[in-house]
Amino acid sequence: MSKQNYWAITVALAGFLFGFDTVVISGANQPIRELWQTSPWFHGTFIMSMALWGTVIGALLGGIPSNRYGRKKTLIWIGVLYSVSALGSALAWDPYSFSFFRFIGGLGVGASSVAAPTYISEISTKENRGRLVILYQFNIVLGIFIAFFSNYLLKGFGGANDWRWMLGVEAIPALLYTLMVMGVPRSPRWLITKKNEPDQAKLILSDMGVKKLDAAVEAIQQSASQAKEAIWQPKFRTPLILAFVLAMFNQLSGINFILYYAPEILEKAGLAAKESLQNSISIGAINLIFTMLGIYLIDRAGRKRLMIIGSIGYIVGLSMVAYAFYSGASAGFLMVFLLLFIAAHAVGQGAVIWVFISEIFPNTVRAYGQSWGSGTHWVFAAMITLLAPVVIDIFKENPWPIFAFFAVMMVCQLLWVIFCMPETKGVSLEELSKRLIRE
Repeated sequence: MSKQNYWAITVALAGFLFGFDTVVISGANQPIRELWQTSPWFHGTFIMSMALWGTVIGALLGGIPSNRYGRKKTLIWIGVLYSVSALGSALAWDPYSFSFFRFIGGLGVGASSVAAPTYISEISTKENRGRLVILYQFNIVLGIFIAFFSNYLLKGFGGANDWRWMLGVEAIPALLYTLMVMGVPRSPRWLITKKNEPDQAKLILSDMGVKKLDAAVEAIQQSASQAKEAIWQPKFRTPLILAFVLAMFNQLSGINFILYYAPEILEKAGLAAKESLQNSISIGAINLIFTMLGIYLIDRAGRKRLMIIGSIGYIVGLSMVAYAFYSGASAGFLMVFLLLFIAAHAVGQGAVIWVFISEIFPNTVRAYGQSWGSGTHWVFAAMITLLAPVVIDIFKENPWPIFAFFAVMMVCQLLWVIFCMPETKGVSLEELSKRLIRE
């Protein structure tokens, strides 16, 4: 394995913790609600969405330590946050302490969605950038799958406290990741643009397989000299809009709603609690398989084509799930189209979002641009998760309007992709800056 691939895989493990941390709550959702007798508003605001509000803050502010102290140091502290959150959530003594430790984990998730894709894009070449950055997304869905599987295995393990085991087990991969990420080098582009250490950067660029080191350093320095303004300058309007819209549609697909509330949704479809957890594993498995397909295609088919394919799959899958609930179709019928929705996400938005946002901003503002895109993603995720218990309660008899709404949003996404989204496949980061930044 090349050094470049090892670095990317190691840093991408932050995505595993991201996926595990955000979805493991699905198994603890109903036991906690019954234990502490929380109202729908309290449960949505504190229990389920508090981690996401931490994620919003971590994403919006994650660009600051990434720029000031470096991508590597930020990634190390992210591992610490995950570890503290896992242990604290497992040992929580009331809903307030639980919410606090989930908030801590959310900070780690948000910051990782900034620092990890930024770092990986900066240690990649234009030929393999998509394939390496998508490793972050692959690890997210691997974490999701393992979380669903772990919840299933631990169901009944600790009796009434099995949810504590579900949450606490995350401390093991969190500590392992923290130790591993200490061994990766600093980002060569950060060393040049923020620390003015071109000689150190050359050593890393050489390990990346870059042949013309002086030319590579000169291109990075030139891009830095052309982008010293704050990110809110009008010249950055195009990448800011692109990142915002892509991230917004990611959540308006309903993906987090479905992942977080999968067991509850499946129970409404007529499956018993244990069966719903088993089918949650199916959701995680399909997510993983089609993310692997996305890894294969992203540097071949391109970002835009995957988004078109995914959008069509979204529309069909969500529309048929809405129809299944509306018409009272069998649980098996509903499950087929729910899995189609998951597959469409994995090969489309899931494969593209972190790659695309990490590509479209110049070197010196990339971390802040990643914060903007990630922050947008998580603000919408937190809003949807906060409102979900209330909306589910409103449509408790039949939730078909929820899925119909998400389907309409995906029609809007398809139109935006066709007419507004540029292709970034096979273009260097510095060349993309020239194309998207308007002087």
